[in-house]
Amino acid sequence: MNEKMRGTVEMTAAMVISGTIGLFVVLSGQPVADVVFWRCVFAAATLLAICAGMGLFRPGTMTGRQIGLAVLGGIAIVTNWLLLFAAFPRASISIATAVYNTQPFMLVTMGALFLSERLTLSGLLWLAVAFCGMLAIVWAKPGAGYGGEDYLTGILFSLGAAFCYALAAVIIRKLRGIPPHLIALIQVSVGILMLAPFASFSPLPADPAAWAFLIALGVVHTGLMYILLYGAIQKLPTNLTGALSFIYPVMAIVVDFLAFGHRLHPLQLAGATAILLSAAGTTLGWSLDWRSRRGVAAVSRESRNRRLTSRANRR
Repeated sequence: MNEKMRGTVEMTAAMVISGTIGLFVVLSGQPVADVVFWRCVFAAATLLAICAGMGLFRPGTMTGRQIGLAVLGGIAIVTNWLLLFAAFPRASISIATAVYNTQPFMLVTMGALFLSERLTLSGLLWLAVAFCGMLAIVWAKPGAGYGGEDYLTGILFSLGAAFCYALAAVIIRKLRGIPPHLIALIQVSVGILMLAPFASFSPLPADPAAWAFLIALGVVHTGLMYILLYGAIQKLPTNLTGALSFIYPVMAIVVDFLAFGHRLHPLQLAGATAILLSAAGTTLGWSLDWRSRRGVAAVSRESRNRRLTSRANRR
């Protein structure tokens, strides 16, 4: 398995796991700051054991500048979680997640501005298809079976979360070669320090199920998921990372329907189809650029004419 294919598998798995985050957040029944704090605590414990077992704490693994970048990325990621989790009760899991996935477009733009990555017309067209799918999902709000309170605030929170995620992803791209486990450990440790003053320690959750959901958010949805996600981001070009990210909202909509009975509107189904088509098109290299196809056809004709001429000359 080559690096690009491995990154694609990792990104897909990370997005499938991400699609169930909203369910665990809602079922935990805890305030947003508490959910994020305990998520960071359990994730830090998991990642600490993994990093120690892999021998990643040896001197020279990271420079001071790299640690500083990881800390900045941690601030962005934790802020992203706070805003997104706050959006769920206001705009529903489906709608908040769909709007949140404007982040690939922000990521592609930042990649072009700060990482000198080239934007291809075909890649932009596939992202446009996915964006139209996302808009279809948002516009289908009445069919989602959930009104939510303070809907506009939920949308704004989701957009803010998207920006913070894109910012963190750009920072991670500058940490190429650093083990993703170590990056994630630094970032959740930052989250613990950020949220400790705001977390409620008295009373602690009395329901064992609430602790189970919080532990899962830390171990699976953070420890495992961010190892997969950061590993994929370091392996894949920005446009492919952005396209595969659209698996996340589709998964979230399915989970929202199965768990809470929020039925999918036909327009949402159309949007989900457009999103998956975009992800497949970008992953498999399908071209939407008619000029590129015309150029390839012209080159093929020219090559064929040269072969025919060569054969004629030999005769």
